[in-house]
Amino acid sequence: MRQLPLTVRHALSTIAFAAAAQALIQGSGESLLAQQSQSTTPSTTSSQSAISQSATPSVETNIQETQPPELNTLETKVRPAVIWVTAFDPKGNLLRTESGFFVSADGRFISTANAIEGAVNAVAKTADGGIYNVSGVLAVSKPLDLAVLKAEVKPQKLLRFLELDKNSELSLGENVAVVGSALAGSEGNGRETKITGQSSERLEIAGATAASSVGSPVVNENGDVVGIVTSSGEKTVGRPVAALDSILFRVTPDTQARWPQLAQASPTPHATPRPRLIYAPAPSFPPGASLPGQSGTGRFRLTFDAAGNVTNIQIATSTGNPYFDQAAIKTLRQWKSAPSQGWQATVPVTFRTR
Repeated sequence: MRQLPLTVRHALSTIAFAAAAQALIQGSGESLLAQQSQSTTPSTTSSQSAISQSATPSVETNIQETQPPELNTLETKVRPAVIWVTAFDPKGNLLRTESGFFVSADGRFISTANAIEGAVNAVAKTADGGIYNVSGVLAVSKPLDLAVLKAEVKPQKLLRFLELDKNSELSLGENVAVVGSALAGSEGNGRETKITGQSSERLEIAGATAASSVGSPVVNENGDVVGIVTSSGEKTVGRPVAALDSILFRVTPDTQARWPQLAQASPTPHATPRPRLIYAPAPSFPPGASLPGQSGTGRFRLTFDAAGNVTNIQIATSTGNPYFDQAAIKTLRQWKSAPSQGWQATVPVTFRTR
């Protein structure tokens, strides 16, 4: 089973977890955890905790130490609605993680079609610690690489979402900004840029964009959405608001969220309860173990009882450092899941200093 690595760096921390739709219950294997990370802007003297995975962004946006006040204000307005979307396959393995953003108070959000290709379950996480199960897809367009999904949000009145700017027309050279998820670290920081090309279904944006920014909104100076990033790299490509509006138009009040991959599978007589983590703090970096370049990665198997408490932790693979192992076990014992039939999960944890 492919594991979702969790990186813990000195002083700041994050953790990954997931509620896998096909979680194995009571000794039937491993349940995958959804990605959860919390990070702040890094400095040269502190380490940060981040989720590491096989599709680590290879292109990093160059962020200055200080941002213009206008960009800070725009980022503060937009970021609460930007989410980190983690998708899983039928076996509970991590498929990929991309960004997205809420567009309504009832939990509808937009991401790319690629983000959920082949998925049967996903979770969406906001920077303030909100974790929402994704109940399914409302509409999808592979040609446009766009998808509208539904997150289970309660209470709805607290959800922050973005408005689409359907009235104004973009012009070449117009200033816009790309605002990613705060959970992507510095790569999610707001970036001022310009429109370099556009059509009814294509938006070209100046400058390089990190892979973690795919699915992020492109906004105007008021924080309204004018597009979405669908391709990263040295040349940033996206879809304009007209394309977003066209796929949102397919969603009617009676549209039911579903996972196409599940609809193709053979039905089972009884639905299997899906364990869901409700508390999963990140392991803290052990004091006195912060030598430059020091790191260690381990795997820890957690056993949850029916009440959702961790009853046992086994070191599947040691980090190679007893202090790292002890720090991981101490924090993982605090984890809590929703009541279930009891289940197990193997959690990869990485400690790293700069």
